[in-house]
Amino acid sequence: MTASNLDRTLAALADPYRRRVIDLLRERPHRAGELAQCMRLSFPAMSRHLRTLRSSGLVEEDRDEFDSRVRIYRLKPEAMSTLRSWLAETDALWARQLTAFKAHLQKTQK
Repeated sequence: MTASNLDRTLAALADPYRRRVIDLLRERPHRAGELAQCMRLSFPAMSRHLRTLRSSGLVEEDRDEFDSRVRIYRLKPEAMSTLRSWLAETDALWARQLTAFKAHLQKTQK
């Protein structure tokens, strides 16, 4: 994941409404109107949140097979796995740093 992609992903997840959309989409795909209704947001406001989530690569949009005006949103699992990988790398770095710091403290206290 490039730095700009990571920045877009983290910026998208910084908003509580967008995190709630992610939570809803973890359960199953939803129509845009369903998401707006569940979140008690206007359709234009939900549309802006969904656009941000799409541009960050966290969700994808499909059209309903019976009514092409209806948009259905679902999570893109590869986006979350990339974020998880970055978080795991960051966690490992911090763990190494803290282990080294602990060893340094123990050595200086002797």
